[in-house]
Amino acid sequence: MFDSKEHSHRRLNVLTGEWVQVSPHRSKRPWQGQVEKLEQERRPEHDPNCYLCAGNERIGGERNPDYKDTFVFTNDFAALQGDIPSGGESTGLLQSKSERGLCKVICFSPRHDLTIPEMDVDGIEKVVELWVEQCKEIGAIDYINHIQIFENKGSVMGCSNPHPHGQIWAQESIPVEPMKKQFQQEKYRLDHKTDLLEDYIQQELAAKERVLFENEHMVVLIPYWAVWPFEAMILPKRRMAQIIEMTAEERRAFAEAYQHLTIKYDNLFETSFPYSAGIHQAPYDNREHPEWHWHMSFYPPLLRSATVKKFMVGYEMFANPQRDITAEFAAQRLRDLPAVHYAQSGN
Repeated sequence: MFDSKEHSHRRLNVLTGEWVQVSPHRSKRPWQGQVEKLEQERRPEHDPNCYLCAGNERIGGERNPDYKDTFVFTNDFAALQGDIPSGGESTGLLQSKSERGLCKVICFSPRHDLTIPEMDVDGIEKVVELWVEQCKEIGAIDYINHIQIFENKGSVMGCSNPHPHGQIWAQESIPVEPMKKQFQQEKYRLDHKTDLLEDYIQQELAAKERVLFENEHMVVLIPYWAVWPFEAMILPKRRMAQIIEMTAEERRAFAEAYQHLTIKYDNLFETSFPYSAGIHQAPYDNREHPEWHWHMSFYPPLLRSATVKKFMVGYEMFANPQRDITAEFAAQRLRDLPAVHYAQSGN
């Protein structure tokens, strides 16, 4: 008889329509007693050489204000620009098109030595509120149709500055990943007359195998189709197309969920756990999007310890993603960890 804990199989990602190969027999216990703690870097509360710290001069010559909680500014070296001429190339199979947009940097705290799991819920709530304010402001720009909020944590994820921060990129077109999710959610709504992620949340809450945390408004879980070893999602229980629809209570609940998950991450290998996280939400195109249910995804690379990482190579680059530990096993491992950050636990 088939057993998903023992036998190789594929799982469908209902949000993208793509499959992931799962091979649980290859690595039933990937930790094998490994801890391999990294030497913890001690950073100052304020670094005079950090271009994100309050009062410091940035690379572009601007000086940061003496901010007390969050701070946002337009990226001095933005990948997307708003003041470019429209145009492109169309020569046979060679196609290109100009793309307007903007890029902003969000400083989560003036404290250079903190990360999200080390911040209190009040501080994280201010980050969430700033995201909402920025989406309202940016979404009102006539040519903006997509807003991508994301955070890269840790040098292994390409984060060149350890100061707690994230980014917002906004642009004319809808990028590939959210477009896949738009298609799948729209198709599900047409076929079933219900919301894909609301139905998924109810199934996960009933099963309980992959749920890490829930409060009145939010659910944190390891998605059934997870690709990264400890991939996770934060989802609002109520269907909302965009984060600007959250009530004050929901913003607070989101901050609590964000803190809870990232503390579990840090506690897993007792290190500042690297990840890329991003929010997918409906386009800001002045249209109704009843098919959309916003959510935040976390893609962390660590597999067995603070130094052993998961790489997407070989089969995964040329065929489809593959994982050796099941989503259920990863969820249980995270659930078993304390909810207090290891640095404050006194161990």
